[in-house]
Amino acid sequence: MMEGFLNYAAGTFLALMPIANPIGAVPIFYSLTDGDTQPYRRKQARMTSINVFWVLALFLIAGRLILSFFGISLGVLKIAGGLLVAHTAWEMVTARPRLTPKENSEAADKEDISFAPMAVPMVSGPGAIGVVIGLSAKTSLWLDYLGCLLGIALLGGALYLCLLLGEPLIKALGATGVGALNRVLGFLILAIGVQFIADGAFQLLQEAAPSLFTHATTLSTP
Repeated sequence: MMEGFLNYAAGTFLALMPIANPIGAVPIFYSLTDGDTQPYRRKQARMTSINVFWVLALFLIAGRLILSFFGISLGVLKIAGGLLVAHTAWEMVTARPRLTPKENSEAADKEDISFAPMAVPMVSGPGAIGVVIGLSAKTSLWLDYLGCLLGIALLGGALYLCLLLGEPLIKALGATGVGALNRVLGFLILAIGVQFIADGAFQLLQEAAPSLFTHATTLSTP
């Protein structure tokens, strides 16, 4: 049981890290807090991490209920999540900003940016929410849920460290280095999105024509 707990914790963390992209949130965080004091930045970094945790934890716990209420199958969810993840990745590859000019302008005048726009939609956006709902649909034991929650908590911790210690990294990489890193991460996330879509399509085909796959398995068996 403990092995399953650790597997779910590691799996959740690794699934969310590239999609939530804490490193990509660092330049926006420092541009929105430009000129603010160090204690204020630390507080905003801490509150952003806490908000990301409870938003994703809420969708993890309510995931099965959401799927049941709207009558959405896991295959359809994977395809929808894959499209969202691929869209986010494409914006990263083509160097499009993650916040619209209107959102960026509004955030610049806000005293508290920890929930919007930092937690939502920057880090715990539609792609990350889709991932945790998918994990919820595959999770049945309470220990597995705790493992997923630990994985989300690890993501929050990683985000806090990135926001707290990211300024020297930004200065070292410069605008060109940060842009190049985002493009590399975007390419990897795009591959993850395509994999989600392929898995979802395969699952829908299995549900629509189970006899076809049973027959194929029978033919391949020596």
